[in-house]
Amino acid sequence: MSRPRVAVLGAGANGAGIGADLTRAGHDVTFIEQWPDHVEAMRRDGLRVELPDEVQVTRVNAIHLCEVATLRKPFDIVLVLVKAYDTRWACELIRPLLHADSAVVGVQNGMSIDDVIDIVGEDRALGAVIEISANMFIPGVVERQSPPSKSWFAVGGTTPTSQSRAAAVAELLSTAGTVEVTDDIRSSKWMKLVVNAAELVPSAILGLPLGDAVQVPGMRAFMAEAGREAIRACIADGHRLRPIFGMLDARVDDPEAYADQLINAVLVDFTLPTTRTTVLQDWMKGRRSEVAEINGLVVSVLSPEKAPLNAWVVELARRIEAGELRAEAANAALLLAT
Repeated sequence: MSRPRVAVLGAGANGAGIGADLTRAGHDVTFIEQWPDHVEAMRRDGLRVELPDEVQVTRVNAIHLCEVATLRKPFDIVLVLVKAYDTRWACELIRPLLHADSAVVGVQNGMSIDDVIDIVGEDRALGAVIEISANMFIPGVVERQSPPSKSWFAVGGTTPTSQSRAAAVAELLSTAGTVEVTDDIRSSKWMKLVVNAAELVPSAILGLPLGDAVQVPGMRAFMAEAGREAIRACIADGHRLRPIFGMLDARVDDPEAYADQLINAVLVDFTLPTTRTTVLQDWMKGRRSEVAEINGLVVSVLSPEKAPLNAWVVELARRIEAGELRAEAANAALLLAT
């Protein structure tokens, strides 16, 4: 596929950063975003991406969500970067702009590949594992803490037809980071879910950047056990342990040890002092989080009794989103009470 027509469906911190890389590499990219002020800022001033060593301002083609209905030309590759709970309606929105050979890639947390399959069909659906650290609080501005040299993806399909499209997607994403093609995308996505279950919501409950949260006494042990519960859920769900993040020494023969190894990899290789997880960013913006698609999935596969730490994380997140608690460091004692 030469110079595919690309849509970035969801141009938040990760989507916008990836889309900027693709645009700067000469690809035909349309940003589709639901935050009106962000779209207008990108149109007016370009997209500003603040990297650790430089600032890039890129002129991009950004449209409002409501303007999708005015488009007529189909897309060859759609990168879906909305929240996991928004996957189904987002895929329905873009479905009229697909052709028979389009690839729709869920570049998201959770097991959203199955929602993509339900809407666009198994042969057009691919999943992706993504590891990028980025923040966005100002319209038109991304604080990307993981430059392309420090960003990582894995892509794959679930049928021979969708898997045959993985190479083209990997080539596209290679401008934004290191990319691997996996022959078992569901297992690979479960590996990322293990990390997310351990770190995203637990650290957000404390209202702290990830690096600060892990320094709170007891938190590292809590994260490790939450990750081990997620590993057990992965296996119980019929999947296997796979290396991700390019790990050459992945301890896939030792589930308990591998959970710890995954958590350490993110803390060492992808975390800066100012890194806030996506869940904390959502709560800072007054939005609900993906806790149901992450820790909630672990609990649903096992049970509250077999995944007590993840079940407690889900409950505390519910209280925060209901306004009964604030996300703050004082919650450490409550979180660790289990």
